[in-house]
Amino acid sequence: MEKEAKIYVAGHKGMVGSAIVRELRRQGYDNIITRTHQELDLCRQEDVERFFGQERPEYVFLAAAKVGGIMANQEAPADFMWDNIMLEMNVIHAAWKNGCKKLEFLGSSCIYPRMAPQPMKENCLLTSALEQTNEAYALAKISGLKYCAYLNRQYGTDYISVMPTNLYGPGDNYHPTHSHVLPALIRRFHEAKTKGEKTVVCWGDGSALREFLYVDDLAELCVFLMNCYSGGEAVNAGTGKELSIKQLAELVAEVIGYQGEILWDTTKPNGTPRKLLDVGKAEKLGWHYKTELEEGIRLSYEDFLCHPMRAER
Repeated sequence: MEKEAKIYVAGHKGMVGSAIVRELRRQGYDNIITRTHQELDLCRQEDVERFFGQERPEYVFLAAAKVGGIMANQEAPADFMWDNIMLEMNVIHAAWKNGCKKLEFLGSSCIYPRMAPQPMKENCLLTSALEQTNEAYALAKISGLKYCAYLNRQYGTDYISVMPTNLYGPGDNYHPTHSHVLPALIRRFHEAKTKGEKTVVCWGDGSALREFLYVDDLAELCVFLMNCYSGGEAVNAGTGKELSIKQLAELVAEVIGYQGEILWDTTKPNGTPRKLLDVGKAEKLGWHYKTELEEGIRLSYEDFLCHPMRAER
């Protein structure tokens, strides 16, 4: 990307989009276009096409998405599928119609099969059944990835896809029921510490294994790939390290300073048993994550304390 190029970051108010904007500015990219949801509803095709026709961005980072944890996905699968398919198709199609030089689509590791061989390589996509608890969201993200690949094949575009593992960091959503596991734990242990509660109840049995990537590390990879990678196959974004949800809960409690007992509600779902990405492709291209989990949790907790209103979203 040329330093003066016009760059559109869709979803710049979200955790991923805001991190990409920070990284672009850090690297000297200043011609960045953004629109809030109030200014541009990406689910409205006519509005999106008008915006692209007027602004004609040269590069697009598609980080906008409707996201949530297990409970949110189970409560509103139709909403997750419709919102995500509509917004990503509108943006990708309008970018193509208006001659966008390159687009980067941000997906999720949940696109891979529930029982995929571990660690999961990019080529295991669609080899077996998805995890039921977030199938609607996964199908939407697979559609976006495939549409980019089909445009590349049919029209010679240079649209790429990045599939991050579980993300966390500044700008995260700490809602008590609609957030992902790590921010939910940060809020839960903080509240328990503040109220002097002797126990904290967590979902499942704690055995599920997960991988976590600090969002600023992802943003660095996103800009790197926009400059250094072309191809129809996605690129995984992660650390290559995993831990159990039980270990994660204990680590979050330690960072926050909660000293009570952690209990497990085994009537609640665990989700996919294991989700570890193979990050060999990104590493061969020259990228490696920087932020270790304990340090990232500490930085995230500081962000949580500085922005208490995020807990109400």
